Amino acid sequence: MPELEKAFLEIEGGQKIPCLFNPSQISVGRRNNWASEPMPGKGVSRLRYAGAQSGWMQVELVFDTTADGTAVTKHTGAILKLMDVDTTLPGSDETTHNARPPFVTFHWGDLHSFKAVVTDLQLVFTYFSASGIPLRARMALTLQQYEESQAFGPQNPTSGTPRPHRVHRIQPGETLDRIAARYYGDSTRWRALAAANNIEDPLAMRPGALLSVPRIEHG
Repeated sequence: MPELEKAFLEIEGGQKIPCLFNPSQISVGRRNNWASEPMPGKGVSRLRYAGAQSGWMQVELVFDTTADGTAVTKHTGAILKLMDVDTTLPGSDETTHNARPPFVTFHWGDLHSFKAVVTDLQLVFTYFSASGIPLRARMALTLQQYEESQAFGPQNPTSGTPRPHRVHRIQPGETLDRIAARYYGDSTRWRALAAANNIEDPLAMRPGALLSVPRIEHG
């Protein structure tokens, strides 16, 4: 079975932030500006092209650390930091207040987004330990195109994701083979689930934890 690709964010300078779970969908949008010059007593005026706006990409990421009990903020905090000004970036000058947050690019297999900046981030913590440690979260991320790019031009935005992932919450008494039978119609496909989630012991799954469920071809 081919190795399953994991999505990640590449920060300006080359640092990578891996996604714990691959997203189930990605939204991409663009808008062109068209203007007209209406005149009193005249009908509909012809439109003229007034330039293009930056494209945008929206993705929702899921974070879950219930398996090891560590705070999920270790992962969410790294992405939150992408909205902070970084004075170490090229062109920064603190004396003139010329500083900015870093660029970022989203990668998933053959899919590579345009160079972008994080313009909107919404983080929701959805599960906590008895002592108040956040263990599960959802993050809605909006990336806005920074400069001209062909990232989503000639290629279909989903062409680089032949095995997009879904997310399954483990229920009490569930086993990998039963989950595989539910999604694939074949209980022997449990190894795909184990590989996608780095599970070494299929009997050690915790109810309530999230599994990344890759879409694979049946054969």
